[in-house]
Amino acid sequence: MNHGTPSDKSRGISRRARALVAVGVGAGVLVPSVAAATPAAAATTPIVSCTSAKAGLADKLKKDITAALTERKGTVAVGLYDRSTNTTCTLRPSSAFDSASVVKVTVLATLLWDAKKHDRHLTDREVSLAKAMITKSDNAATRTLWKQLGVTKVKGFLTAAGMTRTRPGTNGYWGLTRITVTDEQRLLKLITAKNAVLSDNSRAYIRKLMSQVVPSQRWGTPYGVPSGVSVAVKNGWLRRATHGWRVHSVGAFKGRGHDYTVTVLTHGSHTLNYGIATIQGVAEAIHRDLAAG
Repeated sequence: MNHGTPSDKSRGISRRARALVAVGVGAGVLVPSVAAATPAAAATTPIVSCTSAKAGLADKLKKDITAALTERKGTVAVGLYDRSTNTTCTLRPSSAFDSASVVKVTVLATLLWDAKKHDRHLTDREVSLAKAMITKSDNAATRTLWKQLGVTKVKGFLTAAGMTRTRPGTNGYWGLTRITVTDEQRLLKLITAKNAVLSDNSRAYIRKLMSQVVPSQRWGTPYGVPSGVSVAVKNGWLRRATHGWRVHSVGAFKGRGHDYTVTVLTHGSHTLNYGIATIQGVAEAIHRDLAAG
């Protein structure tokens, strides 16, 4: 019995997504072998905070996001921002998580920011690496770009972007970068609106690659998105001895009168599929409420 909580199957986890566990693609970082994780304890009832310029929307979102997380185990952080209705929702916006592969968007943004500073285009090699890193979550491509840039340049971009709570991973462990909902939402805002940090071409390029993510990795925040709404997504997943699976999804969506970004970060899931289902329950509620509004 699921006590009214949608099952993992009903949340649309594909067979191909399940297969990712076996191949390890997108894990974000290679770490020393670890002991089995202890079962995650149920999180306390989340307190979702929402504000909106549209009457009734904030209360609806707060109610439905909270309901989506009822009975879900682990720790979940959520961020939503819709420019069209000036709507914001947050849950644990300052809690830090190991980034896994969602940091790859930051790596690409850093590469483009640095190229802009030096008034140059990306090389053919960099274009190839960037495409593999984002669309297929290729770890080898990410390692190459992370090493090329170096932590100093990554920190430089984070400062320019105002991502003050993000801590780059050390000793080459880019997937252990510490991230928060607040900073991931700040990055998504930079990718989706004109600003002085990223050029218009850079922003369009990042969104283009995030819209071309391979089908097996298009789970998470796009779940339940209405037809006619564009999708840009990047996911991350990583298992460690403490807090079990980290499963994250960041997405940008535009169409049908809305222009919004969503971040859902989780740890403490006992399987990858469980984490995906948790994220997709939140995403489904958000898309439904915005579409109805």
